[in-house]
Parts: sequence; C-alpha cells; structure tokens
Amino acid sequence: MKSPRAVKKLMTRLDEVYPTDDVCYLNYDLPWQLLFATILSAQCTDDRVNQVTPALFAKYPTLDTVASADVAEMESYVKSTGFYRNKAMNIIDSARMLLDRFGGDLPESMESLTELPGVGRKTANLVRGHIFGIPSIIVDTHVKRISFKLGLTSNTDPYKIEIDLSKQLPKEHWTRYNTQIIAHGRAICRARGPKCSECPLSNLCNMYKSASSGS
Repeated sequence: MKSPRAVKKLMTRLDEVYPTDDVCYLNYDLPWQLLFATILSAQCTDDRVNQVTPALFAKYPTLDTVASADVAEMESYVKSTGFYRNKAMNIIDSARMLLDRFGGDLPESMESLTELPGVGRKTANLVRGHIFGIPSIIVDTHVKRISFKLGLTSNTDPYKIEIDLSKQLPKEHWTRYNTQIIAHGRAICRARGPKCSECPLSNLCNMYKSASSGS
C-alpha cells in the first residue's frame, strides 16, 4: 500500500502524462455492443476485438438478432478472439437474458450485470464506468501487473486488487486509472521490455526503486 501523499503524486503524474478523459479502447456504438465486445476481450487484445466487432455488429445489428443467432454462425465471427465457443454462447445467452429480464436494457447494478453469462466483475465494472458513469475499478492485465509494480497492491487475485485500489485511489480517478494504466502499459511499462529509463512514473514505482537500490 502507498501513502496518501504518494498516491496523490501518482494520480497527478498520470493526469499530466495521459488523457484525463475516460477513454474506452473497445469500439462500440450501443451499450450492449460494449458489453459483448468486453466479453470477447477476455484473453484477447482490444485491437483484435476491434477487428472482429464491425462485421459481427453488422451481421447482428440488434439484440433480437443476437438472441436468435445460430451458435455455429456466431462462432465463425468471433473465432479469432479465442475461446470462441464459450464466447459465442455467452453472447447469445446474455442477449436473451437482457431481453427477457431487463427489457432490452443493460442493468447498471453489479449484481444484475454479473448474472449475465460470461460477465465477471471486470466486464461489469467496465460497463458501469463507461456506460453509466459510475466510478469503477477495472482490473485488467495491465492494471494487475502495473499496480503491483507501483506498490498499490501485493495481491494477484483481481477482486483483492480491486479492493486494494478502491481503498487508495480517489473515487473520481477510479475509471480513469484503468485507461491511463492501459496507455502506460502499451507505451512504456510493457510486459516484455519495459522502458524503465523513459518512464515518467519511475520515481513513484516501488519495483524500479527497489531494483535501482540493489535490494
């Protein structure tokens, strides 16, 4: 855990270096499209999902067409995202549940969202943050890895990381933290070959300071 003063410095630095808008890296036009794009993003890059969804949403332009889709045909559209059989079935089943239980609208509560097939806390938090504007901690691979390096958590379980971050980050920065950390992870703090010498967060990074001191 970091001190409140250190967290404040980190939030200020992130806002200086990265956009302060709550940018979403998955392309969508309608709320339910973001839900399904996020389901597809499990164990898959956002770039790959964004290559798949234009044809997918053109083929299935409404929740009704998704709900009535042939599973095998849906699989052919999402195959390149990996785990495509589960993803195709989860998307179809979620569309049916949205129509049957929620009148075709996305629910905004965590409890209701996580009842949808294929929807965990990460997907639910992303929808809550970007669709409903509810401050949400979104723990993806970038947030998990970089939050550990920064000393914001010592946990590896996403839910425990979410709790650690919610206790330290100011609520108005919750959703923005995810988009800024994704940008940082792509540009600087890459999983392979991190550019520590160029990192604007290096003096706030526990792992960098530990490596520099030789401890």
